[in-house]
Amino acid sequence: MDRLTLRKAGPNDSKFAYRARRAAFKEYVDNAGGWDEGEERRLHQRRFGAQDFRIISFAGADIGVLALVTAPDCVKVNQLFILPEHQSRGIGGECMMRVLEEARGLGVPVRLRVLKVNPRALAFYQRLGFTRIGETEAHDLLERAP
Repeated sequence: MDRLTLRKAGPNDSKFAYRARRAAFKEYVDNAGGWDEGEERRLHQRRFGAQDFRIISFAGADIGVLALVTAPDCVKVNQLFILPEHQSRGIGGECMMRVLEEARGLGVPVRLRVLKVNPRALAFYQRLGFTRIGETEAHDLLERAP
């Protein structure tokens, strides 16, 4: 995976980040209650300014987005979206290994949540050693210790 890079997103990356989220995630939000385009765009604008967004590139092409929040007690993965045509190639796993390494250096766990209607994502994170630590009505809450 030496051709994989994660670079800090700039203002010009906001449209791509939204497009990647929509392409990879819309079907699951539809299954959980419905994608409202206007509301999803508003959420994205608010999050893009407040979180550490990174653009995932492979062989020079932007193919996904990762959004993190580093808190004193954990690193929280808020988004990991790979364009569908680039999924199932180990890219998401490599991105998560890099996040886990960052968290290990800080001595904190990595936490995230997964929509219950997305069993593929749950299985992905469980393969990476995440365990379920709770739930909400719509999400499973997962953690991996440092």
